[in-house]
Amino acid sequence: MIIFGLIVIFVTIITMLAILVKATDSVRKWKLQSGSLFQISKSFGYKQELIRDMGGFSNFAVSFSIISILTGAVSYYGYGFSNGGPAMMGIGWPIVTFFVLFVAAAMAELTSAIPTSGAIYHWASILGGSTWGWFTGWLNVIGQVTIVAGIDYGCAIFASNLLFTHPSKPMFLLTYAVILGSHAILNHVGINIVSKLNSISAIYHVVGVFLIIGVLAVLGPQHSGTYLFHTFSTATSQSMPYWGAFLIGLLQAQWTLTGYDASAHTSEETMNPRIQAPWGVYLSVAISGIFGFLLLSLVTVSIKNPTAVADAGNNAFIVAIEQAAGSRLGSAMVWLVTIAMWFCGCSAVTSSSRMVYAFSRDGGLPFSKQLKKISSKFHTPTIAIWLIVTLSFLFGTSDGVYAAIGTMSVIGLYGSYLVPIALKLRARVLHIWTKKDDGPWSLGSWSIAVSSIACGWIVFLILLMIFSPTDVQLTSNMVLHYATGKIFVAVLIVLIIDFVVYARHHFTGPKLGSYEGLNKQLTTSQRDQSLTPEVDSETRKK
Repeated sequence: MIIFGLIVIFVTIITMLAILVKATDSVRKWKLQSGSLFQISKSFGYKQELIRDMGGFSNFAVSFSIISILTGAVSYYGYGFSNGGPAMMGIGWPIVTFFVLFVAAAMAELTSAIPTSGAIYHWASILGGSTWGWFTGWLNVIGQVTIVAGIDYGCAIFASNLLFTHPSKPMFLLTYAVILGSHAILNHVGINIVSKLNSISAIYHVVGVFLIIGVLAVLGPQHSGTYLFHTFSTATSQSMPYWGAFLIGLLQAQWTLTGYDASAHTSEETMNPRIQAPWGVYLSVAISGIFGFLLLSLVTVSIKNPTAVADAGNNAFIVAIEQAAGSRLGSAMVWLVTIAMWFCGCSAVTSSSRMVYAFSRDGGLPFSKQLKKISSKFHTPTIAIWLIVTLSFLFGTSDGVYAAIGTMSVIGLYGSYLVPIALKLRARVLHIWTKKDDGPWSLGSWSIAVSSIACGWIVFLILLMIFSPTDVQLTSNMVLHYATGKIFVAVLIVLIIDFVVYARHHFTGPKLGSYEGLNKQLTTSQRDQSLTPEVDSETRKK
């Protein structure tokens, strides 16, 4: 296991650097050829209603804050540790980081080529038509709303335990409501405030990680580095072998490295989006992967009683920190983490509200006329913001819902990532998408391989999340077993019925503006693949 773990870490680092160098070279060549940084803020034919005021760091910060290693890696620490043990941190985290780098790189290419607030939804519509766009939009909305719920739910768990000695459910829900409300108010009053908070959040996360690492390093780890490759687990049984539990435990890393499409969703508010936004997508994953590994490694080797940590459930990280640093210093570090979670939730509301706004702008959601409204005073999608936090609160009222929220957000978001990446991959393989369609941030000849690996990982991931054993307490006498899979299938059936009955007759997709030609090129050429080669060639020329 030690040799395997070291190989995984080494390959992940090499992959990260190789993609970084390749993309940097592409941007450099584009700048030399273009001679200027050309903005395309009105290329979709929409009125610019959102203020374009984000710099490159702020764009990166919004995704980095949503990924928030001090949120996902921490709040799901017990889930990962009880399923995979120390090896979940030493091997599981690098494995997930490795594959997510490919997904982020494929999405960064699309962000550079097609920068818009609708992001994934617009990409799918251009590459495959309005039907693909509609389903992609819905998957992304589901993922966006549930990730807000998951982030603020985790924040409320930590905050309520710090504020109350033995928090009751009403105390927890009150804390949860206050956290969601604060995020709604801040996002309501304007992007300038949120943008500054995102920048502060990014710095805070880096400083916070180093503070925790520094304290634990001074106090002294309890184990050597080889402990990170041990396979201790309390979740294994005769019916669940270790590797089965290990795969389920990957939710910890996978849920953390999610939501980086936020940099794409804020493209319309970012200066020079064709370069700044894709870097935000990719670098947020790469940097989070590095810092997350350092944090989790030191916390894990500092554990004194592994069984107690594994049995602590949602409070596992708190127990691990208090074992290592003592109750007083441990509480101070948990406060540091809780504030980071609060920052993360604020960024998540920003990203999800932009997606709801963009999808409603094209009539993709119920009550779209209301949801697409922009405040004349604050220039923010206020109704969308308050709807998201309201739904998030309702999702958190059932007991045992935390794992289900996490798996549903992964399925929704990564399902929406899969569609445009797969459509672009198909178009590139068929030579319909060409070099001239790429943006400045491009992987060139690597693109097909990168997108193929990304698609393979996402398909595996979604199947894993669907079959994960999650239980939700609906009533005092009713428990929904394997809740994630059942909920996802139910949602999918409702979406199909809605599409067949209503959407396919009324939903026409987004305005395409200057991308209308690319859309016709892609969709027409794909339909004509059944024609003879001679006819197909003539069609492409036209």
